[in-house]
Amino acid sequence: MTPTLTALTGFVAWSLLLLLIMELIRIQLVLSKTVPANGFRPDNANLSPFMQRLARAHANCVEGLPIFGGLLLIAVLAGQTQITDSLAYAFLAARIAQSLIHLASVSAMAVTLRFTAFAVQLGIGAYWALRLLGV
Repeated sequence: MTPTLTALTGFVAWSLLLLLIMELIRIQLVLSKTVPANGFRPDNANLSPFMQRLARAHANCVEGLPIFGGLLLIAVLAGQTQITDSLAYAFLAARIAQSLIHLASVSAMAVTLRFTAFAVQLGIGAYWALRLLGV
């Protein structure tokens, strides 16, 4: 598999892992009768701060997947993975770092680091888009 396809698969798998963790915790909350099965909000607003951050970290992945995943997929379909391969792993690392920082803290330093990881993804995505468009 090319680095581009590995990064795309990794992005999807990371998003799935975050969802799985959230759902396993929700199952535990239901089984322990802490929260009724119909008592969950999509943003976990009625749960712990960690669960709220987990929901947001997952949502960040889902929001970014059509954009960044789309660029990776376009490169594959156009036979242009030489454009995306060199930064594919850096992109995936920045995506995972952003989520992990989000899960760990909302301190000013953590938010700055999280934004930095997101800015790296934006820069890489913009570079890929321009190159794929032939600019």
